[in-house]
Amino acid sequence: MEHITLLLGIVIVTALVFDFTNGFHDTANAMATTISTGALKPKTAVAMSAVLNLVGAFLSVEVAKTISGGIVNEDGLKTEVIFAALVGAILWNLLTWLVGLPSSSSHALFGGLIGAAVMSMGWSSINGGTVVTKILIPAIAAPLVAGIAATLATRLTYRIGRNTDTKATAKGYRTGQIASAGLVSLAHGTNDAQKTMGIITLALITGGVLNPGANPPMWVIVSAGVAIALGTYLGGWRIIRTMGKGLTDLAPQQGFAAQTSAATAILASSHIGFSLSTTQVCSGAVMGAGLGRKGGVVRWSTATRMFIAWGLTLPAAGLVGAGAEFLTKQGPWGVAATAALLIGGSAVIWVLSRRNAVDHTNVADDEIRGSSEAEPAGVVTTAMAAVTPPPTGSAVTTSDVDLVKATIPAPTGTVADPARPATV
Repeated sequence: MEHITLLLGIVIVTALVFDFTNGFHDTANAMATTISTGALKPKTAVAMSAVLNLVGAFLSVEVAKTISGGIVNEDGLKTEVIFAALVGAILWNLLTWLVGLPSSSSHALFGGLIGAAVMSMGWSSINGGTVVTKILIPAIAAPLVAGIAATLATRLTYRIGRNTDTKATAKGYRTGQIASAGLVSLAHGTNDAQKTMGIITLALITGGVLNPGANPPMWVIVSAGVAIALGTYLGGWRIIRTMGKGLTDLAPQQGFAAQTSAATAILASSHIGFSLSTTQVCSGAVMGAGLGRKGGVVRWSTATRMFIAWGLTLPAAGLVGAGAEFLTKQGPWGVAATAALLIGGSAVIWVLSRRNAVDHTNVADDEIRGSSEAEPAGVVTTAMAAVTPPPTGSAVTTSDVDLVKATIPAPTGTVADPARPATV
């Protein structure tokens, strides 16, 4: 059993930095709808999510084992390759955070690892079967499954509550949202925290500290759980704002349905070792819930930007990882240059983010820079709405501008419906 070298120590620290960025990048998955509907205050929401992410990190190691012994061949893999992979993942995470896009931290990590491994050892170093079955197929299937489940759950929810008082059900579903958001946070810890555990374990194996096939040591599990929890507590406010104000209009009933569907999909995938993107699952569930209510509108311009970011994540992170590996192959100066590029690039992105800061004080503001006031429903939304049972009081519960224009304005002095959907 060899000692941890300086390079291996740098890789471990860099992996924990990635885990930290993963935490604030993915906070929106669990808490965007809860914050936007007013079920929890922003700081309370991210604090609860952070604690449950930490707890979830201890519940399973199946995803960690997939990463540490499945995606790339361990024979001949060097520690520098893992460092280069993490550089690609971190820079892509920060870039998409800067523009407020909920891209996949998981796919950023996978892309960086694949790109760096190919640059180092060629395509033969990649286990294509594992990539297809445990990364690509879940990337396509998981958001679709979560979206369909959320659509059906939303319809069922409104059908069950069609004869109940709207105000009473809205209050109850806000309470349910807190529980379902906690479940999503717990599920996120079981899946995303393990990715860092897996990458650190892989680094320890390549450095000769652990034997091939070994499970993550306890200190790795603890450190990864703490890092993702700290990142979650800081709150990825820019992405929370996109998911909480840009995709669709959600009432508390829909928020509950979306979060429950997403949590179920993530927990099931973690159990069988599928390293899926929690961002894609939660986004699919939010859009499905939006389509499940009569009159619901999915803002396809925002959704399209997300889809493009999803498609670019693997190749973009892979290219950065490959470039970083090209540098690290040059020797110690190359490793130092790569570290300098990572620090410099991160600093530049941080400075740019301060020009239009988003935090817990303005994350729920109605105005979103660069977004339109309203967006036409579109063919898909119109078709879905036509076959969706109307919720009780639906004529006055939508906040979509196009639909309001077609509705008789409420008389002066009318009290606003407390169950009015929040824009998500």
